[in-house]
Order: sequence, then C-alpha cells, then structure tokens
Amino acid sequence: MRRRYRKRRTRTPFWKKAFALGCLAALAYILITTFVIQNVYEDADWKGFDKPVFVKGELMDYEAKGSKESLKLPLPVLQEKVDPSIRYEEAEGSIILTSSDKVLHLSEGKEQGELNGKSYTLKTAPEEDRGILYIPVQAIKEVYGITIHESADTGAVLLMNQGEVIEYAKAVGGNNKDGSEETISLYKEPNNQAAIVHEMNVSDRVRIWSSDGKWLFVQLDNGYAGYVLASNVKQTETATVPKLKVLPTAAEQRWKDKSINLTWEAVYNRAADPATLSALKGVNVVSPTWFEISDNIGTVSNKGDLAYVKKAKSLGIEVWGLLSNGFDADLTTEALSSYERRNTIIKQMMEYAKTYQLDGINIDFENVYTEDGANVTQFMRELRPYAKENELVLSIAVTPKSNSEMWSKFLDRRSLGQIADYMMVMAYDEHWASSPVAGSVASIPWVSAAMNKIMDEDEVPANKLVLGVPSYTRVWSEEEVEGEIKVSSKAIGMDTAQEIITSQKLNPQFSEDTGQNYVEYEKDGILNKIWLEDKTSLRARVDLAEELKLAGVATWSRSLANDGAWAVLNRIHLN
Repeated sequence: MRRRYRKRRTRTPFWKKAFALGCLAALAYILITTFVIQNVYEDADWKGFDKPVFVKGELMDYEAKGSKESLKLPLPVLQEKVDPSIRYEEAEGSIILTSSDKVLHLSEGKEQGELNGKSYTLKTAPEEDRGILYIPVQAIKEVYGITIHESADTGAVLLMNQGEVIEYAKAVGGNNKDGSEETISLYKEPNNQAAIVHEMNVSDRVRIWSSDGKWLFVQLDNGYAGYVLASNVKQTETATVPKLKVLPTAAEQRWKDKSINLTWEAVYNRAADPATLSALKGVNVVSPTWFEISDNIGTVSNKGDLAYVKKAKSLGIEVWGLLSNGFDADLTTEALSSYERRNTIIKQMMEYAKTYQLDGINIDFENVYTEDGANVTQFMRELRPYAKENELVLSIAVTPKSNSEMWSKFLDRRSLGQIADYMMVMAYDEHWASSPVAGSVASIPWVSAAMNKIMDEDEVPANKLVLGVPSYTRVWSEEEVEGEIKVSSKAIGMDTAQEIITSQKLNPQFSEDTGQNYVEYEKDGILNKIWLEDKTSLRARVDLAEELKLAGVATWSRSLANDGAWAVLNRIHLN
C-alpha cells in the first residue's frame, strides 16, 4: 500500500516580507513624485526686459527707456494709465499734456518746452523709438503728479498716480530645520499648487494691490508680483501719493452759492449801447459776441468796447466775452488743427481779456465737422489753464444732443463738462428756421428732456449746467401751393409778438403739449402760427431750472427780450 504525502507549506521569512514592503513603498514614492503635480518655478513674464513698467502690479506692454533723471515712459502706457487725453501731433512733433491748471507743450527731440506760455527746460528730450514715443518722467510728474519707483536691481519701474492709496506690508515667516529663515513663495495664481514666480525673503517690503481675504496680490520693489497667503505678510503702513496743489477756479471763488442769470449781447455791425444795460433787472452776467476766429491761422477779430464793460461793472454785472468760430466749418478745421494755431487764438484772447477787463470767456463753436470735435475739446483743454491763471470763468455753449453731424455730434459734452466751469445748453430751435413743419422753438417737455439727457448720458453735473432760454419765437406761415402746404418762418422778438397779438386782436390759448401760450391767425389767405415766448413760458423755464438744480439761465438774446422777461427771470434763485 502506497503512503500518501501532503505538500508541506513553508513560511516566508520576515526579513523577506519587510524587503518586499520596502520595495513597494519605494515604488509608490517614485510613482507619486513622478505623476503627482508638484509646484514648479516659472520665470516672470517680464524676464528679459530691461525696463519693465508696472501699474498696480500689472505688466505693461511697453518698456521704459533711460534711468533716473533721464527716465522716459512710453506714450501708450501714459495714455492708458495716466491721462487718455495726452496728445501727440505727429506732423509737428508736438506733445501736449494738460491738467486743470497746466498746459505743457513739448517737441520731439528738444529739451526746451513751454509751460503755461513760459519757457520750460527738460533734463532729457522726448524721443521716438521704433514707432513709440517716449516722454520724460519729469514732464509727467510736472503735470500729473505721478510717483515712480525704479529698481536698481531689475530695472523695474512702478508707476503710481497722484492720490492713489497704497498699503505696504512685509513678508513674515518661520525658520527652516537648519535654522535659516524660510522663504515665502509668490504664486502665479491664488493657489498653492500654482507655479511659483519668486521667493520672498522675510522682511521684504511689498505693496498690496488687491485682496480676497485669504490671498493677497502683492509686488516687491524689484517688480516681482504674485499671490501670497495673507498670513504670510504683515501690514506696516498706508500711504497716499501726494496730490499736486490746485487752486480754486474763478467760478469756484466768485460764484459759489450764486445763481447765474446771463444774457447774450448779439453784436453785429454796430456796438451795443451801454445804456441798455440799466434795464436788465436781475441779470448778473452779459456775454457780448465780440470775438471771432477770422482766418485759418487763428487770427481773432475784435469788436470789444471798454465803455460797455465799465457800465456793466458799475451795475454789478460781469462780462464774459464770447468767442465764436464764425460758424465756418472749413475755417475751424484749419484754425484748430495744430497746437501753434490753437495757442495763437488763446494768447490773443488772454490779451483781449486784459484790455477789456473781462471776467470770463464763453466759447460758441457751431457748424463743425464731426471729425474736428476732438480739436474743439483739445482747444478747451489748452485754454482752461490760461483762463484759470487769469481768473476768468470759462464756459461753453452747446446744443441739445441730436443726430446732426454739424451742430451736435462733434460735441464731446462729457469731456467738455469736466473742463469748463459752466456749460450753456442752447435749449432752443426744436423747430428751426427751415423746419419742414411748424412748431415751438422750445417746448417745455423737449427742453426738460434735453437737459436730463446731458446729465444722464454725459454725467455733466447740474451745478455746471446753465439753461439756454429763447427770448424770440417764430411766426410760422402755412400756404397752400399746388395742393401742398408750404411752410416758412421768421424770427421775432417778444415785443413784436405782443404787437401782433394786439393788432390781430388775438386771445392766446395755453397749450398743454408745449407748456406755452399759442395763437394763430389768417392773413391774405395764409395761416400764421405762433408758439409764444412770454411770462408764462419763461416762468416755466425758471421753474425747470430750479427743479433740476441747475447753475442758472442764459437768454438769447438781450435785444429780443422785453422788460417783462427780465422781471420773470429775476426770480431765478437756485442755490
């Protein structure tokens, strides 16, 4: 009989098990370190740049040039981050920087400039390099009060604007096992798995540009910027970039808490009679149409009258001389096309202001090509510092907003509202001289909508807006010619309108739609219609100005108004 044997199991020695487990652990470590995402170091975006420029930690697309006193910044960066209205007129090589009280003119390649009409010397000249214009930091500081930090180690340039509030902090941390201070990582994104762009040392100074509570976006003096946990920095101070001192304007000094009651004095072929000023009860500003750009190089013609000014001032009335463009679009294109021509106009106006002891200047540019609108705005920018320096109130007359290319669309009311002390809205000619249909010169609902549109869409503050009031109306004639109604009109003053009412024995009826009195009559087979400007309509305009809290009213024009008009307008008390 055979004996059956069972196969005997043998136990694996412990040391073999331990060896196998060790191998598995080593393999796992290799797999983890190979396939699990680890922090990587990544060069900063600006590595390789000689003079990278940063604003609030953001790297700009263009580098700076030079260093220290010869440092220059690229125009595209300045236009994007400091002032979009910095102007470069390439044909003449002119660079114009403006603020409320300074206009600085520089020329490409020249160290000599002009600040508010006086000689200004640069330490280094503006230059063009590969299609980019570079402007000396000295000039930018002069006009805009910027502050620059320039790193001697990396060449990084940190640009900060006046009035900017900056939080400073320092890096904090512990020690490594060897006793050395540990470094603090700056991450590309607010995530500790993101790429590391730099390692900060303990006590390094940073500027805090933003925070979500847990992560801070910070930047070192050397330009390196990234995200760090809030627990890794300690705030040390808050500093404000100093603002340039700016004195109040003449309007702010003389017209605070006062309402404007202005009338335009239309001066054509003969001088206005100073004696007529005595009848203007309540009027505190007259604006005579004395000055006009008369040629394409900026010559200003003059009809000023010192006797008129002296009479006005004896009555407590300020005189704001009006400058027009002669309503000539082609002349305007040429006369405003360059700094030299605009400056020619400005300097003449400053001389006239002194000669005639003016208190202000009122600009009235009409019939302008839409593409020349930027030059109108630039003219106002360059005029303002001179007006301020000479204690002149600066105002501009504008039309209500419309789709008219030549009369409305060229006006950048938003920018003009920031530049000028006051903006007169010529809220009339709702139905103009050649209108195909008869209607009111300025119905009250239309006027209200026009004023609110400028305040809402262009954000011009109410206390800068002056309501333009018509003292004229139109007699509309409707005549049937070959089966069609032919419409024509003629402008008349308030006294003439009253004479028609009396002679035709008319009874004015109030029109709810227009907020005005209305009459019509037939003469020689022609139907005549008049939407009246009288005490009723003027009272409604004053009420509207008060309701909207406007700066005042301005009447076009003195010669077309009557004594009753001044009595009503004298009610204007807005502040």
